[in-house]
Amino acid sequence: MNINKQHFRTIWPDPADSSTILIIDQRQLPHKFVIESLSSLDDAVTAIKDMHVRGAGLIGATAGFGMHLAAVQAEPGAVDDALKTGAVLLDKSRPTARNLKWAVDRVLLAAGDGKNDAEKKAIVFHTACDIADEDAAFCKAIGQHGLNIIKEISRAKQGQTVNILTHCNAGWLAFVDYGSATAPIYAAREAGIDVHVWVDETRPWNQGAKLTAWELQQEGIACTLITDNAGGHLMQQHMVDMVIVGTDRTTHTGDVANKIGTYLKALAAHDNNVPFYVALPSSSFDWEIDKGSDIPIEERSGDEITAISGLTGDGHIETVQLTAPGTRALNYSFDITPARLVSGLITERGVVAAERDAIHKLFPEK
Repeated sequence: MNINKQHFRTIWPDPADSSTILIIDQRQLPHKFVIESLSSLDDAVTAIKDMHVRGAGLIGATAGFGMHLAAVQAEPGAVDDALKTGAVLLDKSRPTARNLKWAVDRVLLAAGDGKNDAEKKAIVFHTACDIADEDAAFCKAIGQHGLNIIKEISRAKQGQTVNILTHCNAGWLAFVDYGSATAPIYAAREAGIDVHVWVDETRPWNQGAKLTAWELQQEGIACTLITDNAGGHLMQQHMVDMVIVGTDRTTHTGDVANKIGTYLKALAAHDNNVPFYVALPSSSFDWEIDKGSDIPIEERSGDEITAISGLTGDGHIETVQLTAPGTRALNYSFDITPARLVSGLITERGVVAAERDAIHKLFPEK
């Protein structure tokens, strides 16, 4: 996507030195655009754990490149051991996003074909690059399949503005390029459809306010920031035509784990007959867990709720306290939206019902 009309991905190898991986430090957005260098496995783990990068697809791509950095650092004859250590550390960095373990396992499997250290390192690097390229390609395809849904709504409204509500950030910043939930929106803009996006602020990290709104503005997409609790009211007032969200993990039976608050949006959409779609690449499917209730839900520090950061008048990013000293806070990062509330899953292969048989038919190799 574009930043000040210049194209960027969210992660890429340094063209001058592939042992360095470059990322956009999302903690600084939207106030500062900072490119950060990752030079070690520990750097990659920290970037994922402390949310320098976030979002299902980008976490997976970062994990892939983290494995590459582990291999680069390996002592002679110890690439396999370095990869195994890297896999354990990366798997523990954040528990909910399926793409993370999927990417780590894919690199480990590919590295097994190498006959020596040099071959293993080359395979790991190329696999990490393939993961990133594939993520971008899948998101672009998601955009085209989601575009058909937006086209139908636009025709039904006789060309009037299509109002789309999204939650958290499932945009370009959450993937390598295009995004999942935003990809159909960008495709609709390219097709000349008038679209407007209601952007949930998404407490406590405010990914909607800080990231989605900024991203859409960079792309010239009309958008309006709302509080997390306003979505139901907008739906009651017939001001939302569809909801599109992303997912960090979706079961092969159609249950969806996404940023906390998604379930409430799905309930409101169901009550108001507003279609509720989930956009995801197939790397976000969990083919082993049957029930959403079995997905591990990350619990983060309560400090993320009791404090908030923003830009001061003198241009510094500062964190301030919101609550009285000693206030206890419970901070779950995700919730589960049951398949029965999902109108459809928008994947790189097409739109599919959030139902086991339909999903397996679309991905028979799984």
